[in-house]
Amino acid sequence: MLENDFEKGKIDSTLFIKRVGEHILLVQVYVYDIIFGSTNKSLCEGFTSIMQGEFEMSMMGELTFFLGLQIKQMEKGTFISQSKYCKDVLKKFEMDNAKTASTPI
Repeated sequence: MLENDFEKGKIDSTLFIKRVGEHILLVQVYVYDIIFGSTNKSLCEGFTSIMQGEFEMSMMGELTFFLGLQIKQMEKGTFISQSKYCKDVLKKFEMDNAKTASTPI
């Protein structure tokens, strides 16, 4: 990554940042998974080409699920939730049919 003009994140050493003019490309490496995004689509396409030239890899498409988080990308923004995780926890402790109670939030 460093050979391709990326900077290593100052706090997270698995985060790599590349700035090209006013655009930015972020790459997060997690064990065998890589997620990336950019403010410029051509930066993503270029990164994909570089990675596929170096490694045997497959593109999974748009990010929808990562590390227990559900991700929904829309024009108005990116929404992250853990509803699937919550349902799994409730099921694990046999509370998936429990009576709900409203809270004053």
